[in-house]
Amino acid sequence: MGPMAGVKVVEMGVWVAGPAAGVVLADWGADVVKIEPPGIGDPARLFAQMLGGDLPFNPPFEMDNRNKRSVVIDLTTDEGRELGLELIDGADVFISNIRPAALNRLGYGPDELLARNPRLIYGLLTGYGEEGPEKDKAAYDIAGFWARSGIAHMLTQPGGHPPFQRGGMGDHGTGMVLAGAVSAALYAREKTGKGQLVSSSLIRQGIYTLAFDIATSLRFGVDLAVGNRKTMGNPCINNYQDSDGRWFWIVGLEATRHWPPLCHAVDHPEWIDDERFADPAGRAVNAEALIALLDEAFRTKPLAEWRPIFDGTEDFWWAPVQSIGEVIADEQVRAAGAFCEVPDAGSTTTFPATPADFGGTPWAPRSMAPEHGEHTDEVLAELGLDESKRAALRERGVIA
Repeated sequence: MGPMAGVKVVEMGVWVAGPAAGVVLADWGADVVKIEPPGIGDPARLFAQMLGGDLPFNPPFEMDNRNKRSVVIDLTTDEGRELGLELIDGADVFISNIRPAALNRLGYGPDELLARNPRLIYGLLTGYGEEGPEKDKAAYDIAGFWARSGIAHMLTQPGGHPPFQRGGMGDHGTGMVLAGAVSAALYAREKTGKGQLVSSSLIRQGIYTLAFDIATSLRFGVDLAVGNRKTMGNPCINNYQDSDGRWFWIVGLEATRHWPPLCHAVDHPEWIDDERFADPAGRAVNAEALIALLDEAFRTKPLAEWRPIFDGTEDFWWAPVQSIGEVIADEQVRAAGAFCEVPDAGSTTTFPATPADFGGTPWAPRSMAPEHGEHTDEVLAELGLDESKRAALRERGVIA
């Protein structure tokens, strides 16, 4: 089921970015075997404790590890290392976000694995890339994607503190990029018969996310100012509040096109020809005064009354600033396929869906995230290890 049906993936992913790449491929139908160490396994299993709840659920881990099979192997042992290599030898794809130095120490670097299996697609996620003095530096996405890339700075108001990103924001985008790169490499392999290393990094994803600003700065050789809603050069694209303090955005990016609809929506058609606001340059020069007038106008009604006015005004584009609860209840979010139902012990559990669909080869979730080592015996039996061999390996602590 899905366009990746029949593709075999071995994942050595930890926390979010690597598993995120794996879950995209798993959602698309790949058989993803997740190698975990003994003990706690993937440290993302600790999210359940970090969330502070007393329920036996771990939504972040469940989200990024559904449809996978978990195998526990101690790769620090010679037998375990060889067992892991045997698994990878039979795979189409290997994915990891473990730091390259650690992978190389294990003998799991790209040179070693591609030499053993020339058809392998080796997918590597790093914090800061594969070259340079900080190539082996640790980086969660809040460091490599959010802080180091400039995103946090460009969202920090003067005199304020940098905003906190939400969990996994950079990880999920970077994981999606790697899944796309793996897909392209599999397509290339169909033509050449050869595998290859494909990679991405949190810092690259951060830079690309901020590329509008960074490209402008590169081209003009200047730093860009942090946006301030009170002085936005184009007041047609800004956030405003209703009479209840509820925020919403209007998104009139084309200043000339969207200015008259805005004036009509707030019942001030006389502003269209007001000499202060009649053209984009005038609105930019007088932005602070105009935004103050718009603030006053928008505070006269609650959003429930503004909604039919906004929706009924041609070329007036807008969106409410929604809470998580509102997002979950949003009819259009559901219609857009943003959630999926994952089979769960005779019922289903709702999770966010990975954000791509396929008309000819549709995907559907197959299973919840595995328990630690849930599929060790099943996967090793597929390698040809009978029950007695598995028992001996378990007794020596090589598998669990």
